[in-house]
Amino acid sequence: MKLLLDQIYQTESRRILSTLIRLLGDFDLAEEAMHDAFAIALQKWEIDGVPDNPRAWLISTARFKAIDQLRRQARFDYSIDTVINELVAEENESNEQQIEDDQLRLIFTCCHPALAEEARLALTLREVCGMTTEEVARAFLQKPTTLAQRIVRAKNKIREAGIPYEVPETDQLAERLHSVLQVIYLIFNEGYSASNGELLVKHDLASEAIRLGRLLAQLLPEPEVDGLLALMLLQDSRRSARLDANGDLITLDEQDRRLWDQQQIGEGCKLVIQTLRTQRFGPFTLQAAIAAVHAEAPSFEQTDWLQIVGLYDALMQYADSPVVRLNRAVAIAMLQGPEAGLDTIEQLLAEGELKNYHLIYAAKADLCRRLQQFAAARMAYQQALALTQQGPEQRFLQRRLAELSVKTS
Repeated sequence: MKLLLDQIYQTESRRILSTLIRLLGDFDLAEEAMHDAFAIALQKWEIDGVPDNPRAWLISTARFKAIDQLRRQARFDYSIDTVINELVAEENESNEQQIEDDQLRLIFTCCHPALAEEARLALTLREVCGMTTEEVARAFLQKPTTLAQRIVRAKNKIREAGIPYEVPETDQLAERLHSVLQVIYLIFNEGYSASNGELLVKHDLASEAIRLGRLLAQLLPEPEVDGLLALMLLQDSRRSARLDANGDLITLDEQDRRLWDQQQIGEGCKLVIQTLRTQRFGPFTLQAAIAAVHAEAPSFEQTDWLQIVGLYDALMQYADSPVVRLNRAVAIAMLQGPEAGLDTIEQLLAEGELKNYHLIYAAKADLCRRLQQFAAARMAYQQALALTQQGPEQRFLQRRLAELSVKTS
């Protein structure tokens, strides 16, 4: 039974929590009630059997646990009586469509303009995706204590300001779209390339981000929404080729492209073309276009690096950042040679913004290795290894270091 409940928690807990936040209007109360419901299920389902609709049962049980808790508080605070009456009057079960849409409602609530942008992203990753504070901190390249304080302040702001749990009207959607797209993409990134642990890919998280992307595309048919969906589909299409049978990382140049999901590639490329034709695209569409060039290349050697560099140049006009410049430097290295890319990487390291970003050291190490600068490559690999907390990446870097030792022995 515990195994079954663990599986339900993995697949359903975020939906359950989102619905409970709508019903209860309080993040912390909803989370506590949800955990209480799972604990009750562990006992009752052993005796009574698993209900026909486990998710609905857990939502209903959690709601009544919350009502019980509020009733205890009402002995000391009579203002809570009104909240209790409203909860008791709620329908016992939310309809399926309402439950499916609750996560999108929660994202828009967490992305409310009353919250600072970084707080919007951090809160949604924590509450919608269930990422730990440490995982969220790594996504932002910041300290966990800083992120924890930000999340607490954001929750307090939502409560104190009475921010509604709803999807905005159409005339308000556009101004809040940018933050929502960033949130969904960060959810996808944590699924596509997990920030730590033994799993490189968290399939459920990546699939959930794509589901939310599709839902948003239905709700708000804007070009950049389709651009984000295309980007996620194209990146996720390589899922089956990114790890070997032992769970070790396979780099893009060594992947078996026959394992790439052609259906997702076809859908993603179609969305890219449609979106570019509108002339109203943004950074997600340009990143999707880069992914499409990779997806359509018959082999790594036949990749159109000139087109990719051009797309990165266009991307920098919309969203210039150290990470974009790093990715462009890698493309430049493939087009013009390792030295050309290495110059930009050294400049980025000197600027200091990416000093704690393991991928810049991994990129430097690879270019130094290609230039047969083995001492510099070894040092850079060691720096990358010290910073990454992901098992498959750690093993990949260790293999690279072992290969260098053979070459220099």
